Amino acid sequence: MWISGDNYMNYTYIIKCADSTLYTGWTNDLDKRIKAHNSGKGAKYTKTRRPVKLVYYEEHETKNEAMSREYAIKHLTRKEKEILIKAYEAWGHDMADHLYGMFAFALWDDEKEELFALRD
Repeated sequence: MWISGDNYMNYTYIIKCADSTLYTGWTNDLDKRIKAHNSGKGAKYTKTRRPVKLVYYEEHETKNEAMSREYAIKHLTRKEKEILIKAYEAWGHDMADHLYGMFAFALWDDEKEELFALRD
């Protein structure tokens, strides 16, 4: 899934907390960061909401890209974040990365369990 340790990739990620809330962050070591969240040494927000589960991530070449994307995701609605996560679960992060700019044109159909475009 991801490489821990000697990698120099930066990540923007979403974790689902034990209370079903979503937390978005960025890191340069995804494995270490998820372990930190689950040990209570991550963010103050997640400390009382353990365990957490990684539900989405993106790779970025620079810290600035990862931080900018974190900011953008934090400004999405919960529904938009859920669409992003479902796209990731269905198609992997490459397709989900492509879809993140298309929220105005796509919705998740709960009955059919699929993403559909409002317009082409």
